[in-house]
Amino acid sequence: MVRTLAVDLNCDLGEGYGRYHLGQDGDMMPWITSANIACGFHAGDPEVMARTVDLAQQHGVAVGAHPGYPDLQGFGRRAMDLAPQAITAAICYQVGALEAFTRLAGTKLVHVKPHGALYNLAARDYLTALTIAEAVRSFDPQLILVGLAGSELVRAGQDAGLRTANEGFPDRAYLIDGHLMPRGQAGAVITEPDQVAQNAVRLVTEGITQNEAGITIDTLCLHGDNASAVENAQLVRRALERAGVEIRPLEQIVAE
Repeated sequence: MVRTLAVDLNCDLGEGYGRYHLGQDGDMMPWITSANIACGFHAGDPEVMARTVDLAQQHGVAVGAHPGYPDLQGFGRRAMDLAPQAITAAICYQVGALEAFTRLAGTKLVHVKPHGALYNLAARDYLTALTIAEAVRSFDPQLILVGLAGSELVRAGQDAGLRTANEGFPDRAYLIDGHLMPRGQAGAVITEPDQVAQNAVRLVTEGITQNEAGITIDTLCLHGDNASAVENAQLVRRALERAGVEIRPLEQIVAE
């Protein structure tokens, strides 16, 4: 039986707070199927969270929690040496806060995707990854855990009995071994929208290979905080559809 190619399109949203606005949330919503909403630690506040959940519901976009380190000034991009119990508490606190707003909006929480430095650490450090996965499972074992494709976070999520999603980045270059090219290397970040779209199609149709294992990309991250964000999203979605790839919500992509 031939597998129908399908992918979820996600975007990190709700990352303003107070009078500070970031991203193009309203313009990105029509092009995505999942929203990773900041939960107040690296960005976001109660009003922004409520507004972004409502916006996602209006567009039929699935809602996920985007928890990070307690690092508002550093936007969650600074490494923090937190004990496992502190990471567990931070994850549950943030996921619980966002779930409250999904209940108020009459919708549900679908997935969890860690943010920034926490996401990057969990991609390579199994203990951190397992701590996050077990925190998510203890909160709600039905939630989908999103992690960098082929990462320790995905492996830990599977070990914890969670449904997991391998995430790809169409605006990033990949090394021949299937890992992301370090940002410090020339060409690591793809800025031309046409090239971003081409990379998206390649990632979904070919997947990536790590340690001789083929990995299927379940969801693509469309960054919403750069000048070409909306154009990138439009071109990516149209290119995927032309290539015969179906755009579906994450729950339809990830098997039970």
